[in-house]
Amino acid sequence: MEVLTGEEMRRVDRRAIEELGIASLLLMESAGRGVAEALLEDYPDAAARGVVVLCGKGNNGGDGLAAARHLARLGVPPRVLLLAEARALQGDAQIQWRAARGSGLLVEEIPDAAAWAAVRAVLERRVIVVDALLGTGARGGARGFVGEVVQDINRSAADVVAVDLPSGLDADTAAVTGPAVGADRTYTLCRPKLPLVAEPAALHAGMWRVIPIGIPDDVVRAERPRYEWLDAQAVRALLGRRESHSHKGTFGHLLVVAGSRGKSGAAALVARAALRSGVGLVTVATAASAQPTVASHWAEVMTEPLPETREGSISEPALGRVLELLARRQALALGPGLGTARPTATLVHELLDRRGAPAVADADALNVYAEIPERLRAGAWPLVLTPHPGEAARLLGTSTSDVQSDRLVAARALAERTGAVVVLKGHRTLVAAPDGRVAFNSTGNPGMATAGTGDVLTGIVGAYLARGLEALDAARLAVYVHGRAGDLVAQTLGEESLVAGDLIQALPQVLAELAAAAEPHAW
Repeated sequence: MEVLTGEEMRRVDRRAIEELGIASLLLMESAGRGVAEALLEDYPDAAARGVVVLCGKGNNGGDGLAAARHLARLGVPPRVLLLAEARALQGDAQIQWRAARGSGLLVEEIPDAAAWAAVRAVLERRVIVVDALLGTGARGGARGFVGEVVQDINRSAADVVAVDLPSGLDADTAAVTGPAVGADRTYTLCRPKLPLVAEPAALHAGMWRVIPIGIPDDVVRAERPRYEWLDAQAVRALLGRRESHSHKGTFGHLLVVAGSRGKSGAAALVARAALRSGVGLVTVATAASAQPTVASHWAEVMTEPLPETREGSISEPALGRVLELLARRQALALGPGLGTARPTATLVHELLDRRGAPAVADADALNVYAEIPERLRAGAWPLVLTPHPGEAARLLGTSTSDVQSDRLVAARALAERTGAVVVLKGHRTLVAAPDGRVAFNSTGNPGMATAGTGDVLTGIVGAYLARGLEALDAARLAVYVHGRAGDLVAQTLGEESLVAGDLIQALPQVLAELAAAAEPHAW
């Protein structure tokens, strides 16, 4: 599903109104009705608790006024507070104010801090607050007495429902630059907006859902949005169907270069995940002392012992054999459990420079570039990087906290710098392409913060590269599948006990889900 910035949403609105002739008032009316219906669905006790609708003077306030009228129509008349003088309303918002008044609703005008102080007590009990104060045109957080209202909302015990996006967030950025409402739910109009999916702004959004307002999908697609919410609908068609005449060679042969003495499990996880993701063949090339252990994990995995250092990691003389192996395989998965000894680092550098196939690099294949990040480039063959925030920080020459403070900026910067597709792991894993496109993953949970889950992801990405998917599609599909597997495990075993191998066992169920017939989407 497309994710829109504020500017993109304004162009979509304009296209729907000017080119298709859809009245802007009709769009606002649809928004208000959808918000009211969603609120009553999510809060069946709304009548008993009471609803307070806080409206600003712009179009977001107009949406709130429409929602208030529809709440009353549905049997839950709210208290409506307009944080402005009614005469300040213009256009459709002014029409909605008149319609609300005409329907019998009392709309209280709260034009300043003194007037707000007189009604602030409305937040002292556990009401449901509809935040319709500031819309997608707001910049720099909530200011003036509206900022004071936002602070009071955040200190209250109310459940907060935001219309389109929480007031104070900037629809064009993931940053939080001033006071902003912390919503429990956000009912976003037409499509999700960037701050709802990109952290840290997304931490203010709570759970969100899309409210259709009558804008056709083609109007949104014409905008060619850069951002995407990565859900089942987005990836379902990427693998296609297996033809009856297929054979194991049809689905690619993945070379895994991973593992070392004491870290053979990392290589085994990569290989097992790749096989469960549908690749035809997997060969693991690993340090000679680790090879017997890797070979014992799964009979379906082929192995190749390589020259090793005294410490048991793959050594530089293995490069020729690895390149020979890769010449007969469709993709390379590199990094987990390799170690960062100098001979191993040299092998990694030379292998990525000289490879003749798409590759995914993770873990130690990234760590060996920490002191020479400028050397890490995609080159002539596609490259997918799968760093966690610490690895991304080392490659960008910054701190982990800086990466986490704006994950979108960090992922895009690393993709642009390296020419690779970057998978920035973590909550709502990002997949960033060098051309600026970014997908935000909808799957995954905190239970996946455990040893080996990154190795599983590397194997899934490698499998899809070997099966012939473009780097961006391989990463998008792998990230969704990986997170969905984690969600299925968490549903049955809980988050606390989840381990990486559980994800591999859940992969068949995930892939079966994706293979099922697509259901019509709701937006």
